This record gives sequence, structure tokens and C-alpha cells, in this order.
Amino acid sequence: MAYFLFTSLLALVMAGIIIYYYSPKRKERIEEPKHRMLEDDK
Repeated sequence: MAYFLFTSLLALVMAGIIIYYYSPKRKERIEEPKHRMLEDDK
């Protein structure tokens, strides 16, 4: 029973990390420096 609970907890934590990483708000914040770097420095 303890193994099942621990495995379930780890699966929930992993799912939370994946959801956080791929959230649309976070993507805009992560992509912005990349676009700034690619702009021409005139």
C-alpha cells in the first residue's frame, strides 16, 4: 500500500512539473529572451 501511495505521489509531482513547464504563460516568458537575442543590434 505504501509503495502505491508513494508511486502515485511521484506521478502527481511529475504531472505537475510537466503542466507547469508547458503552460502558455510560461512559454511567452521563456521565448522572449530568445527573440531579443536574435534581433539586429543597429
